[in-house]
Amino acid sequence: MPVFRLHRSLIGAACLAGASMLAACSDGGTNTSSGAGAASGSTPPVAEASTLERAKSAGTLRVGYANEAPFAFMDSASGRLTGEAPEILRHVTDELGIANIEGVLTEFGSLIPGLQAGRFDVIAAGMYITPERCQQALFSNPTYGIGSAFIVAEGNPKALHSFSDVSGHDDASLGVVVGAIEADYARQTGVPAERVVVFPDAASALAGVQAGRVDAYAATALTVSDLLRKGTNGVERAEPFTDPEIDGKSVRGHGAFAFRTDDTELRDAFNGILADYLGTPEHAQAVEPFGFTAAELPGDVTAALLCEG
Repeated sequence: MPVFRLHRSLIGAACLAGASMLAACSDGGTNTSSGAGAASGSTPPVAEASTLERAKSAGTLRVGYANEAPFAFMDSASGRLTGEAPEILRHVTDELGIANIEGVLTEFGSLIPGLQAGRFDVIAAGMYITPERCQQALFSNPTYGIGSAFIVAEGNPKALHSFSDVSGHDDASLGVVVGAIEADYARQTGVPAERVVVFPDAASALAGVQAGRVDAYAATALTVSDLLRKGTNGVERAEPFTDPEIDGKSVRGHGAFAFRTDDTELRDAFNGILADYLGTPEHAQAVEPFGFTAAELPGDVTAALLCEG
């Protein structure tokens, strides 16, 4: 009996102590915002490092790209990620003290979802800034501005020199790359959806024109120039060409780097460096091999202006 009573006493004391501890935890948690937590000696939560801080610490920035020359592509001969965006990116990361960039090849239409999912830290693919994309990602100020172009069969048998020409030709079909802005241009200029064929990348869209699957492939003027410079047979550039008119204005695309919506620190760091770099002789030398000239400089156009539409 005495042993039994002793055990009951110990158990009762433990329960009382446990209740007191629970009450103390509850009180501390309730009053954290008023300073009670600090007074009781609790440790404040450690802030998570930003993307920029993590990249500096690791010495590497992960980069999403879509393998589209001349904007961003893997040079098969050297194994180097290159193009207009990666070469500008290297200047930026050098200035930030980040030694390496790590390319993550991604289908163009999956770049923003991949960024949001944390597969990489920045999109470096010459992606156009649009109001719709600005709802999903932060953009740096643009690094270039450029118009569109068509690749058509030799002789341009259906005389397609604009998106409106495709719209007005009852049996003309148009190829675009998944996720590319040209699909929006087609829709906004009245090209029926059933006459728009979506391809996974530029190479397959070009092959679609060669095989007669589509009558024209719409892309940026520099993409078209790069593809045709490689000696492609059976196709040509549609000359002359008229850029699409949206809401009464001729459209010129502006490409930039994209970041997750909470990475304002990283975006702001990019913008500061780009402001001092774009248009310099060093910048011109870096992008000239990819067909970019002073005519493609963005001027005073900003991401904020383009996001407003």
